[in-house]
Amino acid sequence: MVERPGIITMKGNPLTLMGREIQVGDQAPDCEVIANDLSPFKLASLQGRVAILSAVPSLDTPVCNIETRRFNEEAAKLGANVAILTISMDLPFAQKRWCAAAGVERVKTYSDHRDAAFGLAYGVLIKELRLLARAVFVIDKAGVVRYLELVKEVANEPDYDAILQAVARLV
Repeated sequence: MVERPGIITMKGNPLTLMGREIQVGDQAPDCEVIANDLSPFKLASLQGRVAILSAVPSLDTPVCNIETRRFNEEAAKLGANVAILTISMDLPFAQKRWCAAAGVERVKTYSDHRDAAFGLAYGVLIKELRLLARAVFVIDKAGVVRYLELVKEVANEPDYDAILQAVARLV
């Protein structure tokens, strides 16, 4: 397994990412994550729609909370041809509870807790914590990565404007 040390930090402390680095222009890897109802969900099923894949460490943390709520607000403006997924290592039960409490209905949350398939396929699994790094991937209708942001400091938010501009170019 590929290890990429020092790529990101948490509160200034360097961390190691597991999995190969994804690049703009790569075919988005297919993998399986778990929906809130415990059913499997294949990322390949998003083909034909533009997708925003937002990887976060945990919905129960302040920045992940802010980020997912922001994407939920933006989803209303983007329309049905854009799928927005937030993927974390949180258990599906916790994700479902968090969405209900936060009023998040447009962003779909998925869990990577079982085997870290997404984290490894997209190169965002933090070795030291077994959490996902904060990263956003914009995938076009053909399943190609057209934008990505790996947030260097996990405690920071992504660049929403750049993400939304990338999506606007694809819809």
